[in-house]
Amino acid sequence: MKLWQGRFEEAGDPVFEKMNRSLGIDAVLLDEDIRASRAHARALFGCGVLTEAEWQDIDRGLEQILTEYTPEQVKATPYEDIHTFVEATLAQKIGQAAFKLHTGRSRNDQVATDFRLFVRKAISLVLADLDALDSALTESGNANTDVLLPAYTHLRRAQPIRWSAYCAAFIEMFRRDRERFEQSVGRVDVLPLGSGAVAGSNFPVDREAIARELGFSRISRSTVDATCDRDFVIEFLSNAAIAMVHASRLAEDWIIYSTEEFGFLELSEKVTTGSSLMPQKKNPDGLELIRAKAGVMTGLLTGFLVVMKGLPTAYDKDLQEDKEAFFSAFNTLRLALSVLRLTVRTVVLNKERMAAAAADSFMGATDLADFLVVKGVPFRTAHETVGRAVRDAIANRQQLNEIDLMAYSPLFADLPADYLAPMNIVNRKGGASSLHGLSSR
Repeated sequence: MKLWQGRFEEAGDPVFEKMNRSLGIDAVLLDEDIRASRAHARALFGCGVLTEAEWQDIDRGLEQILTEYTPEQVKATPYEDIHTFVEATLAQKIGQAAFKLHTGRSRNDQVATDFRLFVRKAISLVLADLDALDSALTESGNANTDVLLPAYTHLRRAQPIRWSAYCAAFIEMFRRDRERFEQSVGRVDVLPLGSGAVAGSNFPVDREAIARELGFSRISRSTVDATCDRDFVIEFLSNAAIAMVHASRLAEDWIIYSTEEFGFLELSEKVTTGSSLMPQKKNPDGLELIRAKAGVMTGLLTGFLVVMKGLPTAYDKDLQEDKEAFFSAFNTLRLALSVLRLTVRTVVLNKERMAAAAADSFMGATDLADFLVVKGVPFRTAHETVGRAVRDAIANRQQLNEIDLMAYSPLFADLPADYLAPMNIVNRKGGASSLHGLSSR
């Protein structure tokens, strides 16, 4: 069965049919297509297109399809897409009344409605994933508030911070991701149904009633735009790509921090693998795959932007590519966030190794310059003075707290003996670097 076969005499070529068929991708929209079809049938009854008996038969038949089929079972059927499957299966169940269901509706506004319903649900699931990751990072930070490690700039030791401050950095990143997804819901929450193919419907269906039934907050204002708008897909892909970039940055840190050279972290065997050749290896494959998938996610966003950039106004079949990009991004993001959450919850901190790295007194050089500033020395002069001390300490293979600072400024006579102790350096700082505890959302 084809929904458009009346115009054609020849059968489609199998090669083209393979390209044109989208059921393997859009079968996942079964629930959404049934829901939207039931709402449309109710609207057709409301405007007199369907009798009450026809409407009840259609509604009952659609409900049966939903209880009898899973998306995986639907994929195994020979139909072109999810819409064709539903209509053909409904006809098998209730007869000719099924062919009235598509009155005043095009697959153009139908698929846009189905897809928006799915994307709205998808965002709620991603928000829950981000909340779970937030909780894992918050718990790790709060459980290790007195653990210090170096913060790095240019991948060189910069200043000591608490582990909780390190966790706070990624909590902020992922909370911004959450805000972006949350804000996008309002732009997804628009009902296209009733727009027809491009110019609207000839039947006075109550679009506001359909919107209420499907939980949309408003109806689309332009029938032309409603059928071809995929901004909500682009926005999801963009938000997902940014979130994956944040996940990749954390993954990169932890790949480095878990090396023997750093030794800050011990990754769980739950998220690592061994080598087929080298028995000693414990490889951070989970984190490496997250890092790689961030690149793939960026490609999905770029690819779909390129699909959209040259389309003439109104619906074009190019838009069929929206779902493959979206579902790939959605599934990849959820999996990555889950693996990252598991990694955070199971990691073991090597507190002694972190503390030893944080004890590098060169990371207190700025504090020494600020000490001189408090004594009245201009900062640029203080910076140069401490810089000379740093250079000489390195040349003599000493730590900054091991040399005679009085040789560089007599004002250091008042310097407390424990001034360069890592915890003192941290406690002198305001803001996130001195965080003792993190708050949950």
